[in-house]
Amino acid sequence: MAWFRSLIRVSAVQPRNAVSSPFSLTSTLLSLRYLSGEASNQPQDPRPVPIQYSGLAPTRPGEKPRVVVLGSGWAGCRLMKGLDTELYDVVCVSPRNHMVFTPLLASTCVGTLEFRSVAEPIARIQPAISREPGSYFFLANCTGIDADKHLVHCETVTDVPDTLDPWKFKIAYDKLVIALGAQPLTFGIQGVNEHAIFLREVHHAQEIRRKLLLNLMLSDVPGISEGEKSRLLHCVVVGGGPTGVEFSGELSDFIKNDVHERYAHVKDYIHVTLIEANEILSSFDDRLRQYATKQLTKSGVRLIRGIVKDVKAQKLILNDGTEVPYGLLVWSTGVGPSSLVNSLEIPKSPGGRIGIDEWLRVPSVEDVFAIGDCSGFVESTGKPALPALAQVAERQGKYLSHLLNKIGKANGGHASSWNGVELGEPFVYKHLGSMATIGRYKALVDLRQSKEAKGLSMAGFVSWFIWRSAYLTRVLSWRNRFYVAINWLTTLVFGRDISRI
Repeated sequence: MAWFRSLIRVSAVQPRNAVSSPFSLTSTLLSLRYLSGEASNQPQDPRPVPIQYSGLAPTRPGEKPRVVVLGSGWAGCRLMKGLDTELYDVVCVSPRNHMVFTPLLASTCVGTLEFRSVAEPIARIQPAISREPGSYFFLANCTGIDADKHLVHCETVTDVPDTLDPWKFKIAYDKLVIALGAQPLTFGIQGVNEHAIFLREVHHAQEIRRKLLLNLMLSDVPGISEGEKSRLLHCVVVGGGPTGVEFSGELSDFIKNDVHERYAHVKDYIHVTLIEANEILSSFDDRLRQYATKQLTKSGVRLIRGIVKDVKAQKLILNDGTEVPYGLLVWSTGVGPSSLVNSLEIPKSPGGRIGIDEWLRVPSVEDVFAIGDCSGFVESTGKPALPALAQVAERQGKYLSHLLNKIGKANGGHASSWNGVELGEPFVYKHLGSMATIGRYKALVDLRQSKEAKGLSMAGFVSWFIWRSAYLTRVLSWRNRFYVAINWLTTLVFGRDISRI
């Protein structure tokens, strides 16, 4: 019932939400059977119950304007961190209550890092969400946007079978920031969603770890045939981008340093295959790509150039007819617009992303901005599409927080009240370079702004040290930096933990 009391506090405790609104409920919450199985046996209270509202009503004159942020990824979290909560109330809607530090997510799959080391709670990023009376975090999905009425339609996340039924509610906004990210691309290949595991969330890494360790233990059971043992211990990674390469490198390290020592009976059966349609790490320098290919091959990763045609429960089929049996399949082939983004009737950029102008506004839609992987410049701006990278999303979140603070200080924070605010310089992205680890204490560092530009590019142990140092400093909180450093030290001294929890 704590969840129910929290919802009632959110929706009814503030006086400003008790006024007449376009989405107030005429019925009261007299029956709690919808929310609790125990309430049906309780006597009804005959006293009048005040009208409750399924959401947050529009802000009133004299109150702080409300910024609603959809998403808790790199873009949304950097935006919330930079917003001035003296100017705005902040409301975040997301199906997760934390931000994932994605560059280190692959390390959690094999036990190099613990899962909580890469998860930063939203309340630590923006403390006002848990302290200020008008700021909230809602564990929910956005199901629709009514830009004309400045409303966001939401539905709570209930992914455990015996929890409460989904609760639908609405939130009125003064400024809306869409930072929904993107979803993995499957290219319409049959069987990918059913049999492959993506690597974008903490629960994906947990699923990969559990399945990997389960296959290791099952392969050691007496009576398992040689062919079945080889299939169970065959780890296939589809996609040769940074995520796929880094996971393959981490997995090869895990096999050589831990599996060979602790699973001696099956050590000769486990191997890794990386499938890529073109060149691996296509955004890197040619010399670095060749170095990565050589090091991955040396560490035992088999590289296959091909296109996946079909995915079945225990094997995948390539376009040339080759069948590849697998026990673990990790899919990492890039990202595309989510179903919600596709359904929104707002301007789109090439590729199906939400169209934005130079100031990250959605053209022809008032008080709506879009940042991160879900957004892209409309053709009229003449700007190229930005890559779906964490540094792009973080830079956009930082820029937009400064822009909204500027608008708020000029009394333009409320809905439809720009007041002719001068927006200043438009957003400009400058690429800072790319990094990727390939295992065996080696990494790639490419600091050029583009493939044609000149700049520093290097590989080897020094690059690995730079990679770890850079990401350690980029972890958001000192708490998680300490966790990451301790995890790395513990793994170096004692090896990886192989408990299946």
